Amino acid sequence: MSRIGKKPIPLPAGVDVVINNSMVIVKGPKGELKRPIPPYIHVVKEGAQLLVRCESSEDDARAMHGLMRALIANMVTGVSSGFSKVLEIGAESVGYRAEMSGNKLMLYLGYSHPIEFAPPPGITFATDAKTRTITVSGIDKELVGEVAAQVRRLRPPEPYKGKGIRYQGEVIRRKAGKAGKTGKGK
Repeated sequence: MSRIGKKPIPLPAGVDVVINNSMVIVKGPKGELKRPIPPYIHVVKEGAQLLVRCESSEDDARAMHGLMRALIANMVTGVSSGFSKVLEIGAESVGYRAEMSGNKLMLYLGYSHPIEFAPPPGITFATDAKTRTITVSGIDKELVGEVAAQVRRLRPPEPYKGKGIRYQGEVIRRKAGKAGKTGKGK
């Protein structure tokens, strides 16, 4: 059995879980999330916690045991407190900026035109011009990570000057320029 799958999922106050035969629905103060569950995984509510049990000993079933427990735990966390990812526009990225236009994100990333990025349902953007950050927030951890990756993909950080959009705390390995420029190689 999976070590992660055995751990109970604590339910915070205000979070309600409905378990159908093939669906888990988690409702909380921030919203509602649904996820189908495989037939060999059983979710049981005992008091103020959820237990995920695996009824099969096949490799696929055992692999899904820990995964389903982690996904359901993320759903509980999402509807109670939410998730967010912070992206930074590098300090060396002169002229790059992000701003809000209504609920859309407007990105000026050195192209000849601004990029308008509309958030999918359940995602909100926030920008801070002073710290040059973009915050992607929502209740679905998977969707928050995917949207943050899509924004980063518009201008990924390059290794020579470090220009571009990066995750907060991400370290970009820098490369040396041409040998003639640095004075080496003569």
